[in-house]
Amino acid sequence: MSGAVPKPIYFFDEADGRNRALLGGKGAGLAEMTKLGLPVPPGFIITTDICEKFYEAGRRLPDGLMDEVRKSVRKLEAITDKKFGDPKNPLLVSVRSGAAVSMPGMMDTILNLGLNDQTVEGLAQQSNDARFALDAYRRFIQMFAKTALGADDRQFEKAMAAKDLSDEKTLRKTITSFRQLCQATGKKFPDDPYDQLKLAIDAVFRSWTGKRATEFRRQYGITPEMANGTAVTVVAMVFGNMGRDSATGVVFTRNPETGEKKLYGDYLVNAQGEDVVSGKANPSHIDQLEKEMPKVFNQLEQVCEKLENHFKECQDVEFTVEKGRLYILQTRTAKMSAVANVKTSVDMYHEQLVNKVEALQRIDPEGLEQILYPRIDSHARQKPVATGVAASPGAASGIAVFDVAKAEAMGKRGEKVILIREDTKPDDVPAFFQSVGILTTRGGKTSHAAVVARGMGKPCIVGCSQIEIDEEGGSFSVGGKTVVSEGQKITVDGSTGRIYTGEVPTVAPETTSEFKEILQWSSEMKAIKIWANADTPESATLARKYGAEGIGLCRTERMFNQHDRIAIFIKMVMAETDQDREKALAELERLQRSDFKAILKEMQGLPVTIRLLDPPLHEFLPSEEDLMMQIFELKSEGDHRAEAEMLKREKMLRRVKELSEINPMLGHRGVRVGITFPEIYEMQIRAVCEAAAELTKGGVKVEPQIMVPQVATVNELSTVRHMFESVKREVEHRHKIKLNMSFGSMIEVVRSCLVADEIAHVADFLSFGTNDLTQATFSFSREDAEGKFLPFYLEKGVISINPFQTIDQKGVGRLMKMTIDLSRKVKKDIEIGICGEHGGDPRSIEFCSRAGLDYVSASSHRIPIAILAVAQSAIRGSQKQLPRFLSD
Repeated sequence: MSGAVPKPIYFFDEADGRNRALLGGKGAGLAEMTKLGLPVPPGFIITTDICEKFYEAGRRLPDGLMDEVRKSVRKLEAITDKKFGDPKNPLLVSVRSGAAVSMPGMMDTILNLGLNDQTVEGLAQQSNDARFALDAYRRFIQMFAKTALGADDRQFEKAMAAKDLSDEKTLRKTITSFRQLCQATGKKFPDDPYDQLKLAIDAVFRSWTGKRATEFRRQYGITPEMANGTAVTVVAMVFGNMGRDSATGVVFTRNPETGEKKLYGDYLVNAQGEDVVSGKANPSHIDQLEKEMPKVFNQLEQVCEKLENHFKECQDVEFTVEKGRLYILQTRTAKMSAVANVKTSVDMYHEQLVNKVEALQRIDPEGLEQILYPRIDSHARQKPVATGVAASPGAASGIAVFDVAKAEAMGKRGEKVILIREDTKPDDVPAFFQSVGILTTRGGKTSHAAVVARGMGKPCIVGCSQIEIDEEGGSFSVGGKTVVSEGQKITVDGSTGRIYTGEVPTVAPETTSEFKEILQWSSEMKAIKIWANADTPESATLARKYGAEGIGLCRTERMFNQHDRIAIFIKMVMAETDQDREKALAELERLQRSDFKAILKEMQGLPVTIRLLDPPLHEFLPSEEDLMMQIFELKSEGDHRAEAEMLKREKMLRRVKELSEINPMLGHRGVRVGITFPEIYEMQIRAVCEAAAELTKGGVKVEPQIMVPQVATVNELSTVRHMFESVKREVEHRHKIKLNMSFGSMIEVVRSCLVADEIAHVADFLSFGTNDLTQATFSFSREDAEGKFLPFYLEKGVISINPFQTIDQKGVGRLMKMTIDLSRKVKKDIEIGICGEHGGDPRSIEFCSRAGLDYVSASSHRIPIAILAVAQSAIRGSQKQLPRFLSD
């Protein structure tokens, strides 16, 4: 096939099974199995090229195609010694879809094609079983009418409800009524088998753009480059419904849930494939086949072993047994749980089926989330009441609570709470710590709730616009109907975005020996370092457990959000005298010093990058609306005791108005706060230096790094560098030691990319804050964009990726590359990394690795994902320079 102009049709024994793009996955598999000598029914493939021509011609079969189909059918007749449409010895076929990328159940299939009132009698004589032949005819009419004629399947189900289909007379009546139902569509059921075949091929091609298939491709990111149409396979029918010595089933070569090396699947005796897939009947487990048909079972085991050895992948195999004879109808790479995928990759390496490179390449890094977080039990049958944006993976059940203070109090009492809000603010964070899951109706994957929850490793769903919250009534409704009231239990699945009422069973995460082995291989393979975004000692411990080589982002403002600190920070913001401000700062310094000591100690001498305060100060105060409401309520009480509290709230309201900004994310934040209120940055720098000095004197090796956010000019960075050097010298002098510390800048302002050479003169290291850099480059507010127009942009193809999930290489990526080149012209060995949310995204990691970054920093829970992604990037980028261990 290679080099020659592709033909429109290939028989299985002449097709190149490696060409999935042309033959589709199903056709390619049948071709390979035929060449392996496996028991495959004969057939032919109409290629995906014809599907493209079908759509180019306005959804019409290309001229001359049916002539080629007739030639192929005549060849099939010769192979099978049967004749298409013959009333005595009829050839029947199945017509099935098959794209280059597996899309199970998303396109159409028609079985038993070729039956009519005459050929059904021939099938009855052929099989010596009239009931079987009539049942096959009944099935064909129903399937054909639904798929090719657009009939309502429910009418057919209704027509045969409560009927005894084991009775021949009843079957004949059912067939007559089915043919009448076809006429009700305005289209007559075609008796000519070639007319049936033409309509079936047309229907399969049309199913490529059907709702199921289109939505599946959108959900799984299947682009036209990956699959641009479906092939059609036409296969001689074999029957699993010809008696007790016939059967049909689906078998996996290994357990797709656990990875155990044992056949896993179901089968039905005296049935057709649709009976197994539809779930209308209760099948037997594949183990039972060994007792019922031992010869067939042994043959099936041998086939499965041969397929695994050939494809080097676990296989999902469809089979039929016709009167004791086994036929294989399809094989494809099995879809497995992450646990099973990891186990089989390691097992196949030890079985010498694959090498380490192949084992690592089999695993989807994103799929590792299933191993790292609790997940909904796959056997659970509950249906979700609503679906939002899956923002932080994992599943949790708890009591629905709509009030932040209440959630915090209940959580402290040991109750499991799901915090439900329209959106969240920094002062909601104490409730986050006490909740097992978070649900919001607004925001996107990079909203405040999403980022904080991911950092904590808590399940989070955001942007669930399907639900409407009644905060006062303590409930939420879906479609105008109250679904959940406060106090009820709900379950949130942050991996899928689904929300359930009640407590849904979950499966706890399990770190298996195979998982550890995969991480070990990946660590040996990766070309750049993996650091963690961690704000607490607990998060740092987890990062170390998963193999992080440093902390790339420790957000100091998260420490202020804890319940016992926020009041002190507010005191500092509200202070009217230097003395009051210094007193509050001294308290904060003591607390921050303790925090930094704990994290530095936990990291055992690895780099810890501590970002100085980033958010605007007003974010730590109550909102203007909340304060006005509180003042109104206090005035309404008319109580003398409430007057002092009211004056306090009025004072705070004045301060909020002083600090409020039209666009706070582009306003008084980051380094701008540090320069206008230098005492804040001085306090934080001193806390880091003191923590480092105390640990160093105690014999603990530490390597803190001070990082300045929102830098736009070299003078801003120089101002803070001077502050850093001054405080550092003072602490070193007082403790009589030399501190091992470095000083750097975040790169998240577009101007800082353009003047990176100037900034590199002042900085020891640089770290890309890609969340804000993406906002600035696109001029998008990430929360507004993800909540309003980004989904529409993605659906309509205005943009191909969500730039807040995956780095926009043409825009943001170009700025990053410019920064790297400019800064390394000044300092060849300057350390450059990334600490934005993109650091945990495999596609972004691939770009970072190619761009020449020294490290990527991801949330602690995503470290394994990042390690595997970096290893896979190294494999793709340097196949010729692989370490020796990979040739083992």
